[in-house]
Amino acid sequence: MDANLKLCKDDIGEAVDPSLYRSLVGSLMYLTATRPDILFAVSMLSRFMTNPERSHWGAGKRVLRYILGTINFGIYYKKVSESVLFGFCDSDWGGNVDDHKSISAYVFSMGSDVFSWTSKKQSVVALSTTEAEYISLAAAGCQALWLR
Repeated sequence: MDANLKLCKDDIGEAVDPSLYRSLVGSLMYLTATRPDILFAVSMLSRFMTNPERSHWGAGKRVLRYILGTINFGIYYKKVSESVLFGFCDSDWGGNVDDHKSISAYVFSMGSDVFSWTSKKQSVVALSTTEAEYISLAAAGCQALWLR
């Protein structure tokens, strides 16, 4: 999916067969178990399951083309003598076009291997970028404490 693409529920466009769209998104969800790089795009596409339109279908096909181009990618874990827990969090302030809620995300790795990640819409509307980042940091901090 294009990084600057903003999909919304109120797009005026040609409708797509909902069962076909659900099948596409369901197949992509199955792939996220071994392909965390597509997780954010798949979660964005899953928001439009009830009323998919041509723009949503096109974004789903773009994810399929990405998978075809990176078919040899996967998750590989190496044994390391010393592992250090490392975390990163971020937020997209007002990232959801429909309700203007921010999106929080974090990822944790041990050494060079990613093992815990999430991307979730915040439950409240943040009034500033600082507030959105603070909410994201709080969620990542809870996960870091649980992982230790």
